[in-house]
Amino acid sequence: MSRTALITGAAGGIGRVVAERFVADGYRVAGADLAAPEVPGVSPYRADVSRADDVAGLVRAVAADHGGIEVLVTCAGLTEGAPLHRTGEEDWRRVLDANLTSVFLCVREVLPQMMASGGGRVVMIGSVLHRTAAPGLPAYAASKAAIAALGRQLSVDYGRHGVSFVTVAPGWVRTPATESRLGTGDDESRLRESNPMGLLGTPEEVAAAVAYAASPEAALLTGSELVLDAGASVVSAASLLRDEHRERMGLPPLRHA
Repeated sequence: MSRTALITGAAGGIGRVVAERFVADGYRVAGADLAAPEVPGVSPYRADVSRADDVAGLVRAVAADHGGIEVLVTCAGLTEGAPLHRTGEEDWRRVLDANLTSVFLCVREVLPQMMASGGGRVVMIGSVLHRTAAPGLPAYAASKAAIAALGRQLSVDYGRHGVSFVTVAPGWVRTPATESRLGTGDDESRLRESNPMGLLGTPEEVAAAVAYAASPEAALLTGSELVLDAGASVVSAASLLRDEHRERMGLPPLRHA
């Protein structure tokens, strides 16, 4: 019997590809975004998932149209910021509302029907920045770290109800938004050199991880993070600066002045 998946942020980037993957896997897929997503096979819904009223209406509509929600995937969010001393309260709240409050509202709204039906899967798109840091993204990093912590907490609170929680935490992923930040070929080369495998992620790879986390085969997976960064978060930055270490990793020596 086909299951219903509600995917937020489904209009573009990672969310769109996740929606396409779930359609291919045979789910009934409801996609929500600020503008109703236009994805073949996806039932489109327009909602601002950082607003409680919108989320309540969205979940009611999806349940009425599809008979319940077995899987929730929270892809909606913002990647923006500035150093903390230049971050206004409005900017801080906007990022946290988009990235974290939206997860809280969506999960809170679907939990009662998941518990009533004997269980469900919640997959939250986090970021490798829950365990590392990048310059100038304090609100973004705080929101993504909080998502990972929330997933751990909820896995304890709702595991006995059959509801699992997994955070998928990508590193650099090729999307239209991130591609625009790659200024030159040198930028891409440096990114590749920053991880042991020399790879940059794709939305399809993230979607595959999400699909696994939502699948029956992942019955034991809850309260954990799937980190998709080709090992970037486990390599010491200092090892990338010393030529003898770079040689061991198969990297070319740095160009010294």
